[in-house]
Amino acid sequence: MNAFDLHVVFDCADPDRVARFWLEALGGYDFPMGVPEGFDSWEEWADAQGIPEDQRPTGRTLVDKVRDRPDIFFLKVPEAKSGKNRLHLDIKVAPGLGGDDRRAKIEEEGERLTGLGATVAVRMDEPDGFHLVMQDPEGNEFCVA
Repeated sequence: MNAFDLHVVFDCADPDRVARFWLEALGGYDFPMGVPEGFDSWEEWADAQGIPEDQRPTGRTLVDKVRDRPDIFFLKVPEAKSGKNRLHLDIKVAPGLGGDDRRAKIEEEGERLTGLGATVAVRMDEPDGFHLVMQDPEGNEFCVA
């Protein structure tokens, strides 16, 4: 039996913006290497190297520096998102909690993520529990439970 590495890939219009949202949203992730010394951004570095904008990398990568979660890639694509995601991430923030404590923890995390640029699409009260359906800054759906 073959075992393969797993990477999560987001298609997006602005890879840097979406990568920075998920960097803050998930915690423990970072960019694989920092900006070269003496520069405030990769764009500033590329300008100094004389790299034309149309030849610069159009993606970003996040790697987990704390645990062993999959790398996440953000790739620039020309087309806009259309329709509902067929795959989404679940951010589990309330394991072991129930009732009002669980709801409060989920709502608290929803507020934090909203402050980072996400939006709440739906608050789901279901027989098996409460969760939020949210969207990242480019409309990719994810759940907070």
